[in-house]
Amino acid sequence: MNVLRLQRFGGAGFLLGFASGGFFDGILLHQILQWHHLLSAVPSAPFDDLRVQILADGAFHGVMYLVAAVGLWKLLRAHRALAAPGAGRDLAAHALIGFGSWHVVDGVLSHWLLGIHRIRMDVPNPLFWDLLWFTLFGILFIAGGVALLRQRAAAESRMYGWVAPLLAVAALTAGAFAARMPDNGSVTVVLRPGAAPADLLKGLDEDARVVWSSAGGEVWVLALERPRDAYRLYAHGALLVSGTVLPAGCSAWITS
Repeated sequence: MNVLRLQRFGGAGFLLGFASGGFFDGILLHQILQWHHLLSAVPSAPFDDLRVQILADGAFHGVMYLVAAVGLWKLLRAHRALAAPGAGRDLAAHALIGFGSWHVVDGVLSHWLLGIHRIRMDVPNPLFWDLLWFTLFGILFIAGGVALLRQRAAAESRMYGWVAPLLAVAALTAGAFAARMPDNGSVTVVLRPGAAPADLLKGLDEDARVVWSSAGGEVWVLALERPRDAYRLYAHGALLVSGTVLPAGCSAWITS
């Protein structure tokens, strides 16, 4: 179900949330608090020049603008889906997941694998701040988005959960009704693949009568004196023995 919701907006919510996470990081940590720049932990020239650091931050924001533009384009293409019930909730949920995903990717890739910066560069224990940021703005936001999706899925399950059991009961009832041996003596027999019509005829009583058969001999409608004995036709090549007398029904697609 979640995959279908993501496809409905073409991933627009996720991309917008991902870009928002990047903007939040860049504006708050790079510019307002100035705890780090994108390449703060790269000490070699020319990256030790503040102008280069600011240029790298600007390039980073430019990439986030591109991600946001793609998200907006996808949202515009899927704008009709916004009229569906619960669409706003689904979009918000995927935006939260995208927002948190940015911080997870940034934490794993930039902080720990590449080591190009940490959340705080001016503290003796930067790992504490990395983990705190990773948890607060990464894991918790993703968990919040998933929780929204699950709440909606649970509501849909409560609303439509009775459909599957009802269909199962209807199918079993219809199957039992179709498989009954009626008192009028008429039954429909479908032969197994490879079974010979001659074998079926050998299993019939002398007073049995052929009412109809398909051109290739795969389907037969028989009139039996004792319809309750029709079950023994399974030993003579029958795949299905049914009480229906409508050869033009679901078995009529079989041709020679």
